[in-house]
Amino acid sequence: MASSEITLEAVPSIGDVSPEDWDACANPGGLCNGAGPGTSSVLPGDSLGLSRPAYNPFVSHAFLSAAEKSGSATIRTGWAPRHLIAKLDGRVAGIVPCYLKSHSQGEYVFDRGWADAYERAGGRYYPKLQVSVPFTPATGPRLLVRDGVDRERITEALASGLIALCGVSKASSVHVTFARESEWKLLAEHGFLQRTDQQFHWHNEGFASFDDFLATLNSRHRKSIKRERRDALASGITIHWLTGKDITEDAWDAFFTFYMETGSRKWGRPYLTREFFSLIGETMSEDVLLVMARRNNRWIAGAINFIGSDTLFGRNWGAVEHHPFLHFEVCYYQAIDFAIKRGLKHVEAGAQGEHKIARGYLPRTTHSAHFIADPGLRRAIDDYLKRERAYVSEAGRELAELGPFRKGADEAP
Repeated sequence: MASSEITLEAVPSIGDVSPEDWDACANPGGLCNGAGPGTSSVLPGDSLGLSRPAYNPFVSHAFLSAAEKSGSATIRTGWAPRHLIAKLDGRVAGIVPCYLKSHSQGEYVFDRGWADAYERAGGRYYPKLQVSVPFTPATGPRLLVRDGVDRERITEALASGLIALCGVSKASSVHVTFARESEWKLLAEHGFLQRTDQQFHWHNEGFASFDDFLATLNSRHRKSIKRERRDALASGITIHWLTGKDITEDAWDAFFTFYMETGSRKWGRPYLTREFFSLIGETMSEDVLLVMARRNNRWIAGAINFIGSDTLFGRNWGAVEHHPFLHFEVCYYQAIDFAIKRGLKHVEAGAQGEHKIARGYLPRTTHSAHFIADPGLRRAIDDYLKRERAYVSEAGRELAELGPFRKGADEAP
């Protein structure tokens, strides 16, 4: 019997896809919010290794819709939605969250050098297509497929469809960033160039408490972390976890002040609007953890985290008062504490930051795939990426050796 026909279209708004259809593709295992075992299950006939991912809040309809509705990711900000939809017999079977970009801001995988070189040679690098979660350097699924369909067939159609969309959009390139490794390998078979980078993640080895984690560290780092945690709260600071209904608009007001203060110093113009935070508070507050610091009856610092079924994703931090080691306490140590209490397997603390190693966060490779339409630019980037991948691999090996964990079984905890 002949296979059903797959049709592809690009839509200019996530509002053109129902939340039910979107989330059936984005998180086919359902919502877990850190309450489940967080395992990925391999589907029958899954020879590509494209197993069902653990729940990822960033690819949910609620998160991406908030980015669009709040004016954070729109045509005006240079993030014009071009979400690729695959339909099977008229039903949504697969999705790629995709944007037509007029710049390279808010991506965390840097290609400005490629753009400058191409434009000096007379080319036109923008617009380009960006497959990612805006402003979010967190690994997750990018080729989203509904359960109950031929996963490999739909995934292949989506990969080919991205190349076709590149031509139709008159874009120079397609960039799939922070993809799962299985998707990275699949896209390479379709002519995408492979790129790697490094982040620092914490892994839960079944710890029952923060002290259990500390016991795995060597003496110097263990003492240092204890001192940092003590000094961070020395000025009468208290730490509070807010999630679900505990996150009030007053808490969002305070956090947005922190976000704007730090974002303005780091980036010049913060990406997310105040409305974005209210929207996620309305639609996905159970997926959000605000770690807030309080002194003299007012909020002075905070970090926003998102809760997956097996991972706590650290995102933004800010403060209006600056105290020694408070950043480490709010962003890193409290995240570990929360992950242990929730039974989460990992904490992803965002982009960059080798200082995280001393605090138990070890290097982990991230993956992106890049389709470059111009053959000359493609050859030049391909040569560059071969050297870059070798460097990233060697740097990761060297950084892992600097980890704070005890090396010898005879070292006392």
